[in-house]
Amino acid sequence: MKILIYRYGSIYEPDVIGAFTKLGLTCDELGREVTNKGISQSERVDIVSKAILSNMDAGTPYLFVFSINFYPDISALCQRLRIKYVCWSVDCPVLELFSNEIKNEYNRIFLFDRHQYQWVKKYNQDRAFHLPLASDVERMDKVIADISENDRKKFSSDIAFVGSLYSEKNNYSDLNKMESFAKGFLDGIIEAQLKVYGANFMESALTDKIVEEASKYMSKYNAQSIVEPMERFLLAHAYMGYELAYRERVLTLNTLAKFYKVDLYTLSDTSPLVNVNNKGQAKTLTEMPKIFNLSKINLNMTMRPIETGLPLRIFDILSSGGFCMTNFQEELLDMFTIGEDIEAYSSIEELVDKCGYYLEHDDIRRNIAAKGYEKVKNTHNIINRMADMIRSL
Repeated sequence: MKILIYRYGSIYEPDVIGAFTKLGLTCDELGREVTNKGISQSERVDIVSKAILSNMDAGTPYLFVFSINFYPDISALCQRLRIKYVCWSVDCPVLELFSNEIKNEYNRIFLFDRHQYQWVKKYNQDRAFHLPLASDVERMDKVIADISENDRKKFSSDIAFVGSLYSEKNNYSDLNKMESFAKGFLDGIIEAQLKVYGANFMESALTDKIVEEASKYMSKYNAQSIVEPMERFLLAHAYMGYELAYRERVLTLNTLAKFYKVDLYTLSDTSPLVNVNNKGQAKTLTEMPKIFNLSKINLNMTMRPIETGLPLRIFDILSSGGFCMTNFQEELLDMFTIGEDIEAYSSIEELVDKCGYYLEHDDIRRNIAAKGYEKVKNTHNIINRMADMIRSL
C-alpha cells in the first residue's frame, strides 16, 4: 500500500516516514517546500494533484495523503478528488485550523494537544482524533551508542536547556502602539499567567474591547473562509503566548543560574541572561540526543499555547536516556508518573528545590531517567503512535 507524504521540513517528518515504512507502507514524498519556503498555494495544489492523479491513472491509487500539520489547500484538493487527507498537528498555535476546510469529509485530523483536539472536534466530530507525540527510540539509541570521550567533555552539564528564548519569534512589541491602559492590561495578564502552571487563562481573561484595540496592530491572517473569528485566539496565543514564553524562559534560567551551573543551547539573543553559559546551536539529529543523555537535568519549558499536551522535547529527552524536568501539563499524568519516570514542577521555587535535590542524589536521578527511557521505548515510541493512527482510519 502506498501513501503520499507532503513535506515542508518539519524535524518530525523523518521519524514519521520511518515509522510508516516499518509498518509496511510505501511512502512517496513531495519535498519541494523543504527547500523553497516561498512556494505558492496554487503551486502546492498543482504538485499534489499531479501526484495523486498520476497514481490513479496507473491503477495504484494512494491509500491517503499525509502531512505534518494541517494544510487547508491540500484538504480541499483531497475533498475534490475523494481521497483521505491525514494530518498530525504537532504544534500550537496552528492558525490553519481555523480554516473552514477542517469540516471536510475526507479529513482525518490527528492532534497532539487534547484542548486543540476538543476545539477541532466541534467542527468535524467523527474525523478528529487525539494522538499524543512520541519519539523514535531506535534512532536515538544509534546516536547515544556513538558518544565519544570528546562528546562527554563537550556536552556534559549539571542543568541544560536546548531551545529558543522566543525573543526572535516574538511580535508582542507590535502592540506597544496600543493605549497605555490596554497594553498594561495585557502585561498584567501575562505576569499573572507566569505564576500559574497547568492551566491557561489568558484567552478567557481578554475583554472584547481589549481584543478590538489590539486587533488594530496585529497581522491579519490570510484566510478566505474561517470557522469563527480568530482575533482573540491570535492575541492570546500568537502574541501573548510568545511573549510569555520569552519572559518565562529568561526568568527561569536566570533564577536557576543563581544557584547552579546552567548551560543553554540556543541561537537567541542571550543578553538578558546572567551567569547562564550559552553554548550556541545544537544540531537536532546528531548533538541534541547526546546533550540530553549527558546532562544531569534537562529542562523542558512548554510554551503556554500548548494548553494540555506534551511537546516533543519531553519524549526526545527521555528516549535519549536523559532525566527530564518539565513544567506541569494536564496530560502529563496520562502518560507518566511524576517522581518515577519523569519529574515536574509547578512553580519556580519548586523547580529550584527539586534541581538541588536531584543534583545531590545521582542514583535516584539515574533510576528515574532509566524508567523514563523504558516508558517511551515500550509505550510512547513512534511505531506505536503511527500504528494507532492507521487503526483509527
